Amino acid sequence: MNKPSVLTSKKAIFFDYGGTLDAPGTAWKERFFLIYQRHGINIDRQTFTQAFYKSDDSLVAERPVHLNLTQIVHEQVSRVFEHLKISDRALKKKIAEEFIAESLANIKKNLPILKRLKERFRLGIISNNYGNLQAISDETGLSELMDALIDSNLVGEEKPHPKIFEKGLEALGVTPDSSIMVGDNVKRDIYGALQVGMQPILITDGNIPSDVSIPDVPVIQDMGQLLQIINRS
Repeated sequence: MNKPSVLTSKKAIFFDYGGTLDAPGTAWKERFFLIYQRHGINIDRQTFTQAFYKSDDSLVAERPVHLNLTQIVHEQVSRVFEHLKISDRALKKKIAEEFIAESLANIKKNLPILKRLKERFRLGIISNNYGNLQAISDETGLSELMDALIDSNLVGEEKPHPKIFEKGLEALGVTPDSSIMVGDNVKRDIYGALQVGMQPILITDGNIPSDVSIPDVPVIQDMGQLLQIINRS
């Protein structure tokens, strides 16, 4: 962790959702890949990645705004199984349920931290999502703590495009230099925030590709460390 002083004058904190609020720095694709392996689906990473993104892209195209976390995960896994030509319904259910349980456990752990942060800051989520960020947040209890939910599929642009960050700033009525963006994706969250003048904080499990250059920003491994930085600023 570094540079706690830069947070002294901030008024708002925005969070990525997937890999940030539901996991300590691990993206959905990587979490799913490990779960598939644990359940005996031994496919190479490239094959899995292709199936994952085909499922992901089809959901983005359909914009399932009313599907909550439980429903979207089951649908995502179902489509991956279809692309992989796997017909084991019981296994499909186990994988989805394990992913959901992990997500809910991480969010439950983070909710008290978010409540503490809300005493001092306005809070929001800026997420590359399927259009159903509101439904996910309602199911997980995040809606009660967030002042703005910015979903890429409703905005029409994905991070790192400036427009999605600007929508968040506009929704909370804050300036870029008074705002923090916490996310796990270096290109989308960190460089995206920097280009509009926000202060980024990277949350990571340490597994960052060697060809990705990390700018000089604060780095945390979980939300508890974010709270520590805030309390020292």
